[in-house]
Amino acid sequence: MRKNTVEKTSSSMPTWETLEGFVRGHVQGLIQRVLEEEVTEFLGRGKHERRDSVDGSSGYRNGYGTERRVSLSMGTVTVRRPRVRGLEARFESRILPLFRRRTDQVGELLIELYLHGLAQGDFELALRGLLGEGAPLSASSIERLRAQWEGDYERWRGRRLDDRHLVYAWADGVYVKAGLEKEKAALLVVIGAMSDGRKEVLAVLAGYRESTESWAELLRDLRDRGLKAPRLLVADGNLGAWAALAEVWPETEQQRCWNHKIVNVLDKLPKKVQPQARALLTEIPYAPSRAEAEKRRDAFARRYQGQYPQAVNSLCADWDRIVTFYDFPEEHWRHLRTSNVVESPFAAIRLRTNAAKRFKKTTSATALIWKVLMVAEKRFRKVNAPALMNQVYQGEKFVDGTPVGYRERMKVAA
Repeated sequence: MRKNTVEKTSSSMPTWETLEGFVRGHVQGLIQRVLEEEVTEFLGRGKHERRDSVDGSSGYRNGYGTERRVSLSMGTVTVRRPRVRGLEARFESRILPLFRRRTDQVGELLIELYLHGLAQGDFELALRGLLGEGAPLSASSIERLRAQWEGDYERWRGRRLDDRHLVYAWADGVYVKAGLEKEKAALLVVIGAMSDGRKEVLAVLAGYRESTESWAELLRDLRDRGLKAPRLLVADGNLGAWAALAEVWPETEQQRCWNHKIVNVLDKLPKKVQPQARALLTEIPYAPSRAEAEKRRDAFARRYQGQYPQAVNSLCADWDRIVTFYDFPEEHWRHLRTSNVVESPFAAIRLRTNAAKRFKKTTSATALIWKVLMVAEKRFRKVNAPALMNQVYQGEKFVDGTPVGYRERMKVAA
């Protein structure tokens, strides 16, 4: 007797090959039981119990709806929704709302796959492999997502910003193929760091070739929605951004990106010289003080002035604007030397836009890139030493990364 019981139990247990189906079947049964219990709770009686009233006002079970496939992160299951009749208000299931075909987790998976480069033509095939052949998915799901993103983007773009305490901002543009124009569309992006050290995407706007007017329109929009000027803006050498900043937020300090500066200098040198020159150039922004940075600049100039004066001129041009970071806390220098805060999310953007080849409309490209940045924003790290951010926001002055008040106290003590 015991032997037969053991054999029966063993035969009903799954193997590695049947584990997926075994788990899916148990989940499917569990969901069906919970649906039945929802109706029992709603009606206040079990499936075969008589109702108290005779007028039917308390409602009654009326079989089941057609089978529905529901996609979960572990696969796709099939369930039947119990039907309830005799009620003035429609019975609404909490775990299986009407017209829902996938969980929020699967919805997020769709977004992640699409935003990280999966081409639309391959989308359904990939999701079938992950969620099973019965998954209620189609390419039209992406179209609905994109339409939703455009609406979400417009609402996001109109939000008020009065409550933000902006300290630093990074600005850059990314180019994508969109619309009927032969030239790529420029999408202007601004990311800010608040007084608590938290980073946030502040603006994503289509512009014309990063022109002054395009950048000015973006900055005016931020200002008009209540955002106060940052203490420092970090950007590349684009003249349009700096001219717009001088117009809209003239009180903001300016820091040019060192990565862009180094590339510009190296472009003026032959390739055989570039490795040694790069080693010297990359040491300059890591000098412990502004005076030391100038010494390293001068050493570079002495070495290359004779043969490559254009490279030296490129390095020295706009010098004050590439060493502004020394006027802010040393703990923040790594964030302020370059526009990497914006450039890093652009890698994911280019992956997605390269897969798309060309967008039919600039509005579609803008909404998509905004969504990519919203996904990236969840992973943004705070600025180092966030406690110092409020000091900068309050206007405290720094010299070579040290608070002026602290330096004065040290002089008195000496």
